[in-house]
Amino acid sequence: QVQLVESGGGLVQAGGSLRLSCAASGRTFSSITMGWFRQAPGKEREFVAGISRSGRITSYADSVKGRFTISRDNAENTVYLQMNSLKPEDSAVYYCAGDRKAMGSASIYGSGYDYWGQGTQVTVSS
Repeated sequence: QVQLVESGGGLVQAGGSLRLSCAASGRTFSSITMGWFRQAPGKEREFVAGISRSGRITSYADSVKGRFTISRDNAENTVYLQMNSLKPEDSAVYYCAGDRKAMGSASIYGSGYDYWGQGTQVTVSS
């Protein structure tokens, strides 16, 4: 079993930056494809970014492309989401998730993920 714990959320002004971290327990982190999702009040959960097991393949939602960067450190069992040029519409609870089945790029569908963190709140003020 893998446990995921997010950190790094908070309140930031529009145009600012935040870096989210997701620490994973267990010794199988390097064999798990990772993703970041977010959910705003009254909205469905949406895919934000994903990264393959090795870190060589990354993918992003169109809404964050060019502003967010996903990365991972398999030695530290951690995946990161660097968020720049934040907008009020980026406000949401952000979740990291792990997919033990995916061999290449991360799935955009949350239903395919096996492990989820508890979420961290990101609030962007205008």
